[in-house]
Amino acid sequence: MKRLKKGMVLFALCLTILFVSANGAVYVLAAQDISRLVDRADLLSDSEELELLDRLDEISERQQVDIVVVTVDSLEGESAMVYADDFYDDNGYGFGNKRDGILFLISIEERNWYISTTGYGITAVTDAGREYMAELLVADLKSGDYHLAFMNFADLCDNFITQARTGKPYDIDNLPREDFAFGINLIMAFGIAFIIALIATKIMKEQLKTVHSQPAADNYIRQGSVQLTKKTDLFLYRHVDRRKKAENNTSNKSGGSRTHVSSSGTRHGGGGGTF
Repeated sequence: MKRLKKGMVLFALCLTILFVSANGAVYVLAAQDISRLVDRADLLSDSEELELLDRLDEISERQQVDIVVVTVDSLEGESAMVYADDFYDDNGYGFGNKRDGILFLISIEERNWYISTTGYGITAVTDAGREYMAELLVADLKSGDYHLAFMNFADLCDNFITQARTGKPYDIDNLPREDFAFGINLIMAFGIAFIIALIATKIMKEQLKTVHSQPAADNYIRQGSVQLTKKTDLFLYRHVDRRKKAENNTSNKSGGSRTHVSSSGTRHGGGGGTF
């Protein structure tokens, strides 16, 4: 009888260990299945996917903030905000208790894009920072260069998170400065063109020494060919178009990030648009 009891206890213990091990294996597999790149719209080649995923994984692990890219054919009737937030929540993205992360979603059918931020992602990517990102990314999306847009998104997130660690995230009064080299080159090109045009104009002016300005066009008319009996100016009409300047109600002029709560109860920041 004692042997039977011992056997039952051993059997129960084995089942418990097996159960824990099985659960552990399922958890590991689930974690491996959650890729930081989900290209359901099949916009990237195999080599582009590998390159982008390597970049997303490296930045995410180093910064301890999940950087995620998702492409879909359609939002299936949802808003881009709801779709992006729910996708992030339902697939278990995010580091730590606050689930730190940034997700970039695009939908081909609706031509929508959306950046959803969570945890430290809300701090790193403010509303002004997100708008700055959009100016750089949307042009590539419009041209169909999705791989470049996603790679730039990953690098921008890396830059924004690093800046936020200093205690002063990029915001309305602290956005990244433009490339000064490009500005200098543009000014130099304009200056050279202006000098060439000035020289050319001066040469042409020197060749027209016999030409003088005239107060009227009489000298250009053959004598006797036209006889004017009356001169008068008649104002016929004036047409003025007035259009009300469009108001931008989406800008957050106070700085920081506006947030909302998703259906799962997680707080998110973010915003989006069309391309």
